[in-house]
Amino acid sequence: MLIGVPKEIKTHEYRVGLIPTTVRELVARGHQVLVEHHAGAGIGMDDVAYQNAGAMITETAAEIFARADMIVKVKEPQLHECALLHENQVLFTYLHLAPDPEQARALLKSGAVCIAYETVSSPTGGLPLLAPMSEVAGRMSIQAGASCLEKAHGGLGVLLGGVPGVKPAKVVILGGGVVGANATFIAVGMGAEVVVIDRSIDVLRGLWRQFGAGIETVYSTRDAIEQHVLTADLVIGGVLIPGAAAPKLVTQEHVRQMKAGAVVVDVAIDQGGCFETSHPTTHAEPTYLVDEVIHYCVANMPGAVPRTSTVALNNATLPYVLALADKGYRQALIDDGHLREGLNIHQGQVTHRNVAEALGYEYLDPFVALN
Repeated sequence: MLIGVPKEIKTHEYRVGLIPTTVRELVARGHQVLVEHHAGAGIGMDDVAYQNAGAMITETAAEIFARADMIVKVKEPQLHECALLHENQVLFTYLHLAPDPEQARALLKSGAVCIAYETVSSPTGGLPLLAPMSEVAGRMSIQAGASCLEKAHGGLGVLLGGVPGVKPAKVVILGGGVVGANATFIAVGMGAEVVVIDRSIDVLRGLWRQFGAGIETVYSTRDAIEQHVLTADLVIGGVLIPGAAAPKLVTQEHVRQMKAGAVVVDVAIDQGGCFETSHPTTHAEPTYLVDEVIHYCVANMPGAVPRTSTVALNNATLPYVLALADKGYRQALIDDGHLREGLNIHQGQVTHRNVAEALGYEYLDPFVALN
């Protein structure tokens, strides 16, 4: 199979779909890899490193889209990239289609086979290709929030961990999954007062076992969210429903009643966000104000630490990339029901139930589509 790796073009996105180590594994299995010039420059991996691993270098993304059997990316294709896709070409990347009807329409029109990292599942019920980026984003959310709380950035002027004789900041984390657990890890380490809210008692028990009395675990109800969000210095939004739009847990009225200079970091923004007042921002302009509350809603947070993020992502995606290349997409998806969960669009039809429901499309069972 000929596998193409275009350079990412989203604002301040420096990650890359494949690193030289992964390229070498593919080439050793008899596959060809075509990498766009400078695709790995943002993570310190130059064209020579890719060539030494066996890749061919091309000057333009257009050539990659024209020639490759499978495109491996990191972020969702921008609309002009969608126009370069062609029928039966495989696209393997993050898609986050539920809040992005324009991208969905463009991918449906292309006739391509679109497999989303974020909906590939695992036998234990996890999301193995989303998890590494959720780990990074969860940890970064506390860094970003702590910075935004500084007075020079418009915040309350509160040190997250406080000092002896001065209370620490109150951090409220909505969702105790991978994002929430990693945010909790950093917030506890920095000495903050941490409240984690989740609707799963098992998740809360797991966090209690991990962190003990260092955190407060709260079962998610409207009253609990309102009580803790209104008294928070920093709120992290980390809820997720695979393939679907994130639920709006914090209303505009809640934000209006929060402290002036408080901060919200919406890690769920890729799926539409869990604050009613959220809209996507970029690393170039990461924040905005609503009712004097700072909103940090960068849609590609791990892109700020691209070397860590890219290697972590490749560690997770390599087995799936090899399976798709070795077997061909159809057989690989038929053989592995968990990988098949990643099939969002197949030749003009929506093949993930949550995506179909979110966007109002007819749902086609992926196994039926493949057969």
